Amino acid sequence: PPVSKMAARSRWPLVRAVDLNTGRRLGAGLGTEQAATPTPIPRYPPVLPSRSAKSKSAQGRRVEEFFQRVHGAAGGAEKIRLLSRIQRPKYVVYPQTLSIEADRWYQSFTKTAFVAGLPGRLPSAAPGAALELGQLRSLLCEALLQENFYVKRRRPFLYREREQTVLPLLGNLVPRLISALVEKNPLLGASSLDYEPEVNFYWLRGERTVARGHRKGHVDPIRFQIDDKPYCQIRIPDQLPEFVPLEHSIPEDVPVIQIEPSRLPLFQRQYDNNIFIGSKIADSSCYGHTQFHFASDKLRREKLIKDNLTDQIEVRLRANGIASLFAWTGAQAMYQGFWSEADVTRPFVSQAVITDGIYFSFFCYQLNTLALSSGADQHNHRKNICWGTESMRLYEDIEGDNVRGFNDEVLSLLVHFLLNRAESKKSSIS
Repeated sequence: PPVSKMAARSRWPLVRAVDLNTGRRLGAGLGTEQAATPTPIPRYPPVLPSRSAKSKSAQGRRVEEFFQRVHGAAGGAEKIRLLSRIQRPKYVVYPQTLSIEADRWYQSFTKTAFVAGLPGRLPSAAPGAALELGQLRSLLCEALLQENFYVKRRRPFLYREREQTVLPLLGNLVPRLISALVEKNPLLGASSLDYEPEVNFYWLRGERTVARGHRKGHVDPIRFQIDDKPYCQIRIPDQLPEFVPLEHSIPEDVPVIQIEPSRLPLFQRQYDNNIFIGSKIADSSCYGHTQFHFASDKLRREKLIKDNLTDQIEVRLRANGIASLFAWTGAQAMYQGFWSEADVTRPFVSQAVITDGIYFSFFCYQLNTLALSSGADQHNHRKNICWGTESMRLYEDIEGDNVRGFNDEVLSLLVHFLLNRAESKKSSIS
């Protein structure tokens, strides 16, 4: 039969695949031992998501580049500028508030555990303290009698009787105590005394999902701002020593509140994000020692007792101490270059005294962490600690030229607060 014409078969040569990055043939040397080769250098740059895209990977790249810019900033002033330059609506936390059970909310916002009483590390009385305490008692009684005389000589303004008595008393008493104790604590001679300074702090804590609008479904951090104004404060060039070690664990827990801060209630405002300790970064006295706060009419005992809110007297004082000292110590830490993604390597310690002229409350605060944002707080076991006392009455009454029922314990605590010494340490941030 005739042979049909068919396409002739051809043999194709085996072409070995070549790795484009290393130039080595794939499969070469299979089954044979090869010497260890150095790590190959990629020929092409990595594929990165777009900066302007709306994807999660693009958002992650923008956040990572922002963190790199903050880490590479030259100093504390530049880091604060980068962290606070973009304005967004934020919850404004008022240290002196009318809200019920505000102290638990403020502990949750600042990750602070409250411990009743004062830390045991406060300085003890020096030799000859009995004579010293007697001299200071006469000094304090003289200041009380002087302000009581001037108030009685003229009628005060309506609803400002307590203010016209307490503020001049603090303005007269604090410098006298400092000058009397400067020999036992020479650091007080190099300190700075500020009257009615501005203390501000801005931070992130938690996340929220946008419920409505063109950004519905987006996850945003919850922003907070504290704007405080103590009557006077003492700043020192060296840092106060820690009350407990940085990694110390205490049995007291931080309250966890899952409700939105607007339920407290707190209100959102949009203005400049301020971080300020009462002085500029270039000031040598960049560490806090003690603040003195005036308990305004929001904390007036007579009004709270009349409104059947006796249990809220100490609650509002604790809220004031926690918020004011957290803002002050947090701003001090950020002045040294620490922030949420570069947590503190040493504690920051400050003290506060809150008074209405008759009752005195004492608080000590140790800032152990600034990693409060949702990303930085995932594996952070540290918590800030606040120690505080219940309010103590300084005296019972003033009759003529006599102060009846004077409480030496209050004066002793004032002296111990002012005798707290500092330790010289330099900032070292990697």
